[in-house]
Amino acid sequence: MFDAASVPSSPVSSSSSSLLDTPGSPLAAYGWTDELAEQFAPFAEAGLTPARVVRVDRGQCDAVLVDPGTGELCTVRADTRPVADADMINCACTGDWAAVDLAARPMTAVAALLPRSTAIIRKVAGKRSDGQILAANVDTVLIAASLAAEPDLGRIERFLALAWESGAEPVVVLTKADLVHDAEFIRADVEAAAPGVTVLVVSAETGEGVDALRACIPGTTAFIGQSGVGKSTLTNVLAGAEVMAVQQARAVDQKGRHTTTARELTALPGGGVLIDTPGLREVGLYGGEGVALAFADIAELAESCRFHDCGHASEPGCAVQEALADGTLPERRMESYRKLQRENDWIASRSDARLATARVKKWKAVTKSMRAAGGTVKW
Repeated sequence: MFDAASVPSSPVSSSSSSLLDTPGSPLAAYGWTDELAEQFAPFAEAGLTPARVVRVDRGQCDAVLVDPGTGELCTVRADTRPVADADMINCACTGDWAAVDLAARPMTAVAALLPRSTAIIRKVAGKRSDGQILAANVDTVLIAASLAAEPDLGRIERFLALAWESGAEPVVVLTKADLVHDAEFIRADVEAAAPGVTVLVVSAETGEGVDALRACIPGTTAFIGQSGVGKSTLTNVLAGAEVMAVQQARAVDQKGRHTTTARELTALPGGGVLIDTPGLREVGLYGGEGVALAFADIAELAESCRFHDCGHASEPGCAVQEALADGTLPERRMESYRKLQRENDWIASRSDARLATARVKKWKAVTKSMRAAGGTVKW
């Protein structure tokens, strides 16, 4: 893997500077900034080219960069194996800013990734506790839920925790408003489950709410949600072109067909970029503070509890229990909070166990090496 620390820190050459200048660089349309240019300077000195990863599949990616010959944007296919990572978090991902080696053979290669400002990470499906990155360097996360069926508030809360944990700003988008007559009542229920979060009612069919949605997505935005909720359809509306394939949801139950198969980044005509993602059947959390932020109302209540370590069960002077008793805090929401907290605790315990195992393996390797060299091991 390319090591930025080994690159000399001399000034950027004039041949490289034209690729880094902002906002003059065409790459600014994909989010290139002065800060990124500064981070990239050592890579430019090494003859590498800045690019944004727009799609990843099968050990390769599509990346947008400025053609050194023409000065115009182009898309190249690049090998991501030089930055591959077994834990599915530090590998190349849609939204990453990359240092691309155009001279690599047999094909162009991603030599390094720039540090991420944000990252949407979920627990992998099943009983494993590993994480999987869904998108990187995202400013806004659009959580899509269809009004064609009654929204699952618990699932929306789960998506909110995932979004808050990423470091991005969440926005809930209630899609297919043209199919219902009580959209505003549903919006009120969702707003109660998403304190402090913008909740929009949108219809790709009629255009309702689309302008308000556009106003909420400067910079880099990622769509997340289940299959069939209208993410790809809205992506096409916002892009002003059929950039994503779509299918109709099943009429019998409004369940979506799994049409989008890869996370793909699209530049929007009004500025900014949008990442459409495949539908998520499982939304496992990967620890952190996302749950506390998604349930900020419960955290605020907890500050009034008599005991700072209150478990909100049977302790005297528990403000959370008082809110449950008088109906201010719905039982459903509290159960959702407890469930996600248990998941976070489990992930934390598994992460600690992985770290402990890694430490043991490391010391066993050191011990074996020293013994082979005839040295003495001291603990």
